[in-house]
This record gives sequence, C-alpha cells and structure tokens, in this order.
Amino acid sequence: MKKILVANRGEIALRVMKTAKKMGIKTVAVYSEADRFAPHVRFADEAVCIGPAPSNQSYLLADKIIEVAKSLNVEGIHPGYGFLSENSTFSQKVEENGIAFIGPKPKAIEIMGSKLAAKDAVKAYDIPMVPGIDKAITDVKIAKEIADEIGYPILIKASAGGGGKGMRVVSKAEDLESQMNRAISEATSAFGDGSVFIEKYVTSPRHIEIQVMADTHGNIVHLFERECSVQRRHQKVVEEAPSAVLTPELRSKMGEAAVKVARSCDYVGAGTVEFLLDDNHNFYFLEMNTRLQVEHPVTELITGLDLVELQIKVARGEKLPFSQEDLTIKGHALELRVYAEDPLNDFLPSVGHLDIYKLPTGEGVRVDNGFDEGMDIPIYYDPMLSKLITYAENREAAMGLMLKAIEEYQVEGVQTTLPFGKFVFEHEAFRSGNFDTHFVKKYYQPEMLHEQTEKEAKIAALIAVKKYLEDKEVLRLPN
Repeated sequence: MKKILVANRGEIALRVMKTAKKMGIKTVAVYSEADRFAPHVRFADEAVCIGPAPSNQSYLLADKIIEVAKSLNVEGIHPGYGFLSENSTFSQKVEENGIAFIGPKPKAIEIMGSKLAAKDAVKAYDIPMVPGIDKAITDVKIAKEIADEIGYPILIKASAGGGGKGMRVVSKAEDLESQMNRAISEATSAFGDGSVFIEKYVTSPRHIEIQVMADTHGNIVHLFERECSVQRRHQKVVEEAPSAVLTPELRSKMGEAAVKVARSCDYVGAGTVEFLLDDNHNFYFLEMNTRLQVEHPVTELITGLDLVELQIKVARGEKLPFSQEDLTIKGHALELRVYAEDPLNDFLPSVGHLDIYKLPTGEGVRVDNGFDEGMDIPIYYDPMLSKLITYAENREAAMGLMLKAIEEYQVEGVQTTLPFGKFVFEHEAFRSGNFDTHFVKKYYQPEMLHEQTEKEAKIAALIAVKKYLEDKEVLRLPN
C-alpha cells in the first residue's frame, strides 16, 4: 500500500495518518464543510470535501468515499471508528472495487453487528454468557413470560445496535411494559429495527474488554484487557490497562475466550471482545466490536505495539510478527476522554469556540487530539475533543501523571469532562480499584464538582493577585 484514505474525522483520522506517514504511506482525508480547517485535513497529503456538515450528507456517503478513493488511486481505506467502520455493506463495496478494507471481512462485521447473531456464533465455543434469550422479540406478553422465568432485575437491549440506545433496566414486573415500549421506540429510532432481547441484569458489573488481533493466516492473539467501567449513559469516559482486579489466571481465561470469539467468525484485524465481570469474578460475553476502539492507546502503551500499524500490515496480507507467548504487560496506562460536555449539567454537549486550547506535554503523557485553538466545536458530530492518556510504571504513578496533565490542560470557551476526570482520579473508590459500572450513579454529584471548581477558581484568583503584586513590587505577601 502506497496510499490510503481515512474515512473518518478528528483525532482518530489524524492518529491513523500519523502511523501511515511513519510507514511511508501517503494519506487522503475526506472532510465535510464543517471540518474544512481541521488538523486531519491539513495533515493529509491530499484532501477532498465530500459534502455539507451533517454526517448523512458527508461521512456516511459510502459510494462517494469509494469514488474519491478510486479517482486518487487509493489502495486501502481505514474506517477509524464510528460512521462506516462497522458497516458490512461498505466494507463489501470497498473490496468489490479492488481496494483493501483495513478491518475485518464483511461477514465478520455482519455476524458481530447483531448481538443475537454474535451469541449464536460463539455457542459452539463454550463462551460464558449472561442468562437470557437468544431471539429478538417485540411482543410484551412474551417478554413478561421470559422475565418471570429469568427473574428480576432484567436488562432489555436493542438487538441491532449499542451505545446505550434501546437499553432499559427493569427491576419489577409492573414496569416491564412501559420500559419495553420505550426500548422498542428508541431502538427503532436509532437503528431502524425495534427488535430487542432480554437477559439477566448483573447488578454490580465491571466492564472488561479484551483486545484481539488476527491475521489472514489463521493466527489470533489477545493483547490483554482494558477496564472501562467508568461510564455515563452507558458510554465510557475513563479507561485503563491493565484492570486493577484481574488476576493472571482470570486474565488468561478471558483472553482465551476472546480469541475463541474471534475464531468463531473468522476474524481478521483488530477487534475488541467485551465482557461483564461480576463481583464473584464470573465473566460473561457481551459483544464484539469489529473495529479499532477509542481506548486503544492504553493497550498500545502497555504492550509497546502500534495497533494501526498492525492493522495495515494485516490488510497487506502479512503475518503477525509475534505469538501469544511473546506478549507481556509493561506498566500501567490511563485514558480520559475529553468531551466538550458539561459535567455539571448531565454531561450535555457544550457547543462553542475554543478561545484557549493548550495541551499538556511531558514524559508519560500522550494526547490524541483533533482540534486547534480558535476552532469551533461542530454540533453535528460526537463532541470528543481529544483523548488524554498517561503511562507510568504502576497505576499510582499513572494517576499522578494524569492529575498533573489535567491541571495543565487549558480549555476556555466550552465546558469539558476534565473536571469530572479529576473527580474520578481523586476518588477513593477509583484509586482503590473498588468500583463498577455504577460509579457515576453511586459517587458523582454535580454539586460536589461545582463546589470543587469554585474553590479552585478562588485559589487561582488569589495566586494570580499575589503574583501580580509581587511582580509589581507593590506588596510582598507572606507565604
């Protein structure tokens, strides 16, 4: 491959292009009118505007993206994550046009894109699964019968998608009908498919995912786990690798299960197998994400591998250059997703202008960023500005680096999740490793964060006044 097109935007587009450049591969950016001056557009060797700001008029136009790729003699398309990354029709069309899709084969995307099809695929591999049903339903009467059999609480989930959409926890029978109707309505709106399925609700779960990598020669390895339990609205905000609670034995068992899941659908490339871990350390298969994950940097840091480089090499037909026995965990990595969201207002998007935007630097600090100072935050896309990642020899040191980096990260013009990140990394539950997916519900109260930010603002103002007076030699204040 001498030239690839990145069918995405923002930090992930830029991150893929940087690896491509390191490999001597030229890059093509596609962009919407809203992203005309974005960093990934400027970084690419070539860039083509493919439409207006709304994603359904630009980044989701599969045929137009392929048309651009063919006109510029592109040999591979990297989809990033989101948009068309898990669209089996898109990957099929890419291959039919003689272009390498830097990701799994269409059939694997199709199987794992449906939670029910995925469960069916892994049955023969003895993968532990949460008790529930293996068929889609829309009938409330049938749902009630199933719920009575499984026992409350239960979880209603959309069969055609994820991201927390079409998901409802039901604790008692009298709430089932209303929650079922809401789940069906939301699933229909989000995915065009209102079918749902029901499974037992694990009350205190941790969200553990295993990174896998597979080549076209039948070799599959796992690159250990990521802990992704700090979430808001069922979506991750903080991730780390390795998990604070996995023993070597449990890590090995979960890794082997993840490899079996990948083998069940003849997987190729980078993928992530997601599990729930209960408080007795029983784990259950959730789903497989057939793409690179947002949180892949923490895996890169503890393994020393470049996952995008491996994706490209696998797409070129190369064998994985290592076996499972060659892989070890070194150090600890943390990631905070820096969203333009207001953590004091239910994490609602904070649209605005980046009046000040300064990134932290230093040893052990990595920022996968997609914006520059002076840019506007588009209302059309996911509001993530960057990913702030720290790496050190152990978890405590990585947390120290993270808190320092959060302090150094300067953003004015929009609200961000940086203060929330500080709250998480300072909280005893997180620091002790004793937390689950209910961390936000259990511990986070916006008024606490408001008091924290007010106190910090007052201290910063006092320090500024003290420094000003000292600089002017008007008054030397005591320490």
